[in-house]
Amino acid sequence: MDIFDKIKSNMGPIGQYMKEAHGYFTFPKLEGEIGTRMKFRGKEVLVWSLNNYLGLANHPEVRKADADAAAKYGMAYPMGARMMSGQTNEHEELERQLAEFEGKEDAYLLNYGYQGMISIIDSLVGRNDVIVYDSESHACILDGLRLHFGKRFVFPHNNMENFEKQLQRAVKLAEKQKGGILVITEGVFGMSGDLGKLNEIVRLKHKYPFRLLVDDAHGFGTMGKTGAGVGEHMGVQDEVDVYFGTFAKAMAGIGGFVAGSEMVISYLRYNMRSQIFAKSLPMPMVIGALKRLELLKNEHSMRKKLWEVVNALQDGLKKNGFNTGNTESPVTPVFLSGSIPEGTQIAFDLRENYGIFCSLVGYPVVPKGVLLIRLIPTAVHTLEDVEYTINAFGEVAKKLKEGKYAGERIVTSVPR
Repeated sequence: MDIFDKIKSNMGPIGQYMKEAHGYFTFPKLEGEIGTRMKFRGKEVLVWSLNNYLGLANHPEVRKADADAAAKYGMAYPMGARMMSGQTNEHEELERQLAEFEGKEDAYLLNYGYQGMISIIDSLVGRNDVIVYDSESHACILDGLRLHFGKRFVFPHNNMENFEKQLQRAVKLAEKQKGGILVITEGVFGMSGDLGKLNEIVRLKHKYPFRLLVDDAHGFGTMGKTGAGVGEHMGVQDEVDVYFGTFAKAMAGIGGFVAGSEMVISYLRYNMRSQIFAKSLPMPMVIGALKRLELLKNEHSMRKKLWEVVNALQDGLKKNGFNTGNTESPVTPVFLSGSIPEGTQIAFDLRENYGIFCSLVGYPVVPKGVLLIRLIPTAVHTLEDVEYTINAFGEVAKKLKEGKYAGERIVTSVPR
């Protein structure tokens, strides 16, 4: 069989909707300056789909730092991988500041968060080691697990009773194989917005021998007294052995980092294949990240404003009868019952008739029969934005209840 023959008959769970969805529900184009209002297909929309939590994407100091660094260095410098020819004082300084901010001995920059997490897992565990992980872990964690030749045990999302059972299984196997145990969870779960139970997990470190890796992509910059993340928020940052953060969300940039003990970070620096064999982060991104981190640490009003908007949005949705799950973070899910065809009609109605752009999530990201509309509030949204959105959602929920979105047809995108 030609390997391409399989593609013809199976384009994947999301790809099967490609003809109807491309350019509208999938791969949509938001144009204009990054902000709460952008252009979608020539019309202005109120955007709730960008992970620009602190509003740094268009902060004047950030824009200036990016532009000045690009003018001075271009996008090529430094050339080569960090280990060979891509090391600079600025890269080291960013790592030093990130480690200090996270209360860790050292940190290492990652060109991309997704590939970085995959490579962290691949580097830390060997064939005889055992991994225990949360069932709702992000795709980058799951892809890292696929590279692991050893055993792994999964526990139902945030189920601490089952987590301990999986730990017990892991301990027996690890002792037999003379291996170690790595527990992986997230700080903020990116779809549901609830928090990993880090405080309960670390309590078990005194009972079972394991190390803890936390993916805090959505928690870095948004959670905790200083924005250092969920570990800080729960008072257990010292017990997080390996901390992962990304620049792609609260920092409104690209890239990421891993922080931990000097020994562990030195090991990763010399063994992470995704970094050893990849070009160093370009200087404008590093200098831009230094400016973003400076603002994140010092401009507390941004995080305060973010949480003002978050609380207003989530409280307003709940008061109007919407199910926002167990979110404890800025991630704001709205759970609805229905099919993907119904979901496309809801998203279409919100965009075309209410001028609200938000992301629709269906199976396989969430279980069949569940629709998730995910809203991402930011520090640059206003309370007027919140009020308008809650009112619009109220009208949409009424239509859904009355069956006005019923049908098996996927709404096709409007003509270009």
